[in-house]
Amino acid sequence: VSTQSTWDRFLIGLLRMAEATIEKFKAVGIAESVAKQSVVNSKVREALEQVIAEAGVEKCDKSIGSLLYSLATTLKHDLSDIVKDNRKVISSYIAQGKINSRAQLEAAVQYIESTYKWDLSEFEKASGVGVVISDAQIEDAVRKVIEDNKAAVLAQGLKVKGQLASTVTKTLKFAPGAAVVQKLDAILGAFVAANPPTGAVPAPAADKPAKKKEEKKEEVVAKKEENSLDFLNEGRMLPTARNNERVLKQHLAATGGKIITRFPPEPNGFLHIGHAKAMNFNFGVAKKAGGDCIMRFDDTNPEVEKQSYIDSILDSLYWLGHKPSKVTYSSDYFQELYDLAIQLIKKGKAYICHQSGDEIEQYRKTKTPSPWRDRPIEENLRLFEDMRKGKLKEGEAILRMKGDLNSPNMQMNGDLIAYRIKYSPHPHAGDKWCIYPSYDYSHCIIDSLENITHSLCTLEFETRRETYFWLLDELDLYKPKVWEYSRLNVEHNVLSKRRLLRLVDDGYVTGWDDPRMFTVNGLRRRGYTAESINEFCDLVGVTRTENMIPFELLEHCARQSLEPIAIRAMVVQNPVKVILTNYPADKTETFKAPNNPKDESKGTHDVIFSRVVYIEQSDVKLVDEPGFFGFAPGKEVHLKYSYNIKCENIVTNADGSIKEIHATYDVNNVTKCKGKIHWVAEPQPGVEPLKVELRLYEKIFTSADPMGIKDEWTSDLNPNSLTVVKGAYADPSLKSAKSEDKFQFERLAFFVCDRDSTADNLVFNLTVSLKESKEKNAGAKPAEQSTRKRAAGKLADREKPQAK
Repeated sequence: VSTQSTWDRFLIGLLRMAEATIEKFKAVGIAESVAKQSVVNSKVREALEQVIAEAGVEKCDKSIGSLLYSLATTLKHDLSDIVKDNRKVISSYIAQGKINSRAQLEAAVQYIESTYKWDLSEFEKASGVGVVISDAQIEDAVRKVIEDNKAAVLAQGLKVKGQLASTVTKTLKFAPGAAVVQKLDAILGAFVAANPPTGAVPAPAADKPAKKKEEKKEEVVAKKEENSLDFLNEGRMLPTARNNERVLKQHLAATGGKIITRFPPEPNGFLHIGHAKAMNFNFGVAKKAGGDCIMRFDDTNPEVEKQSYIDSILDSLYWLGHKPSKVTYSSDYFQELYDLAIQLIKKGKAYICHQSGDEIEQYRKTKTPSPWRDRPIEENLRLFEDMRKGKLKEGEAILRMKGDLNSPNMQMNGDLIAYRIKYSPHPHAGDKWCIYPSYDYSHCIIDSLENITHSLCTLEFETRRETYFWLLDELDLYKPKVWEYSRLNVEHNVLSKRRLLRLVDDGYVTGWDDPRMFTVNGLRRRGYTAESINEFCDLVGVTRTENMIPFELLEHCARQSLEPIAIRAMVVQNPVKVILTNYPADKTETFKAPNNPKDESKGTHDVIFSRVVYIEQSDVKLVDEPGFFGFAPGKEVHLKYSYNIKCENIVTNADGSIKEIHATYDVNNVTKCKGKIHWVAEPQPGVEPLKVELRLYEKIFTSADPMGIKDEWTSDLNPNSLTVVKGAYADPSLKSAKSEDKFQFERLAFFVCDRDSTADNLVFNLTVSLKESKEKNAGAKPAEQSTRKRAAGKLADREKPQAK
């Protein structure tokens, strides 16, 4: 039984086990694809089953099921008993129709997460229970938002519908979303029909019906794009996150309602697969919505930033196939950031402080204000100017934002640093500045200055929402939507920059592009294609639930990508000499072998046949066994693309190892052999075949979750993660191989030509095996089996249309 069929049966078995649960979820209106994804994620499955039980429903409308699913996936899974009890109230209110919109649900969740003293009347008030928004109120709000944004509507037409709908729902917090969209469709549609967007040419009267049909199609597309990004509106809403009408109007005029995202890495290292996921998400959201994605370097710490990092990041970005609308740098905005810091000081919201890092931490723990917190504004302005002019030493002074010492949020009550002194030349800005803004100060402001509509980041930044919106609110700047998602974690790897740096610095790997590393450069050198990495990111998707992704899912994507493009060749990894005693000693023949047997357009290459051929040691046994299709005494096999050969005699060394095999060949290939093996022959009598070096890679860590090892985590490194084979024989077609050329060495694995190759020593890196090993599944630990189940569900959903 092939290993591929083992994997297929594994998937089918998992889906069968989950059928009952899937049907239960479908009965409450949850889409089949979402139900399948929920089943393979144990935390989501358990939470959803609990919420459905709390609601007391077995079958209900899709609208109720959708809210129940949102409740199950919005709240954290490690709930306290108090929050669990309060969640039961929300579940029952959803079932009763008292909570019937996403806005009500978000408000209800925010209430139970932020309130320790439960009060039912306060809960109902906060959640909008019993609030009725009339049709007339919705119509008035829609007409007002169109009038307020008339310039953008006249310029962009229906493209601004999403932004307008968002403004209306913020104005009428608990208005039904469907009613708002329906009213906006009617009123905005009529307005756009009477006032075509700037540059649009009205169709002739005879084509009027066709024009109406075309406009209807445009509305459908706009609605589809808007709905596909609805999940970005989920999450914890804050009062300070709302834009005022003036700021929103300016933003819409600048963007025309276009979605704008950004990918903002720090140029202090090389990108890894987690960054690839972030790129895939940010650029993917923009592409789906017909918008733009900006490539922004968050270069605010010149001590650790280098031009080489910038160059490498751009190279990885373009190699992965992403096309930014523009490339910017945080340092491009240093003057604007400085001017806004002055504004913050003048408002009494920032001050110059002289505490050390240790003192700041000590004061933060006791919620004690800095001795300089109430320093006069004029003195703060003077000292900040002294900082800018280089009159103070590094560490002598910092600019801190004046937050709320009584806030339960550690970011808000800590008076975060806005500026610090660093006498280091900047790789992009040169030596113009000696004070540099912090991430907490600059990130949100630049998002606003670049009119980012959706600021997408990983969950560790979720606690920064308060300071993000607080600062923009204090400066009266536009506020993007913020949405956090879980970091990418892949089994048997670490993606922590600190740990990756230690692997490099302590010599555990050869560098940042070591093929065992999950850096983009490492994966590229290993032979992974950009398409396989992007496909992996698509399959993993984005959620707010922490998870561990099986390494095998990435390998699956690699195989799918390499299968149609990798050129076939024969390489014998551990050669055994075979002398064909009935073949002429001075003769050679040339056979044609396909470059890809499934694609004739790829052509062929020549393989040379002679009296001496080499086959794999693993294809030979001294004594034949049932089910073994290789070479054994008296047994006949077929050498691919050439002749059948029969084993006549095996010569062994003193230790019992095989020295050579004597065999005969059949020029007519009379027997239909079950065994078909690969081989390499002497190109000329007495001339050794082409020798190549193979680098065989395995998982770099033995544990599925090495990040869970806190102290001696390097002891978990796999001592067999790299095996170098220097004596492999290859067919002559590989002599012209160049760096990054990809091959399938028949019956072995996929390989890529490494950049270390020279004319005298070709080097090939193992990318991935040809098929998933059944031993990997059979010997998997329970934790690994659980993550494979999640991968199985995703693969089953992805491959189902192909099966049809």
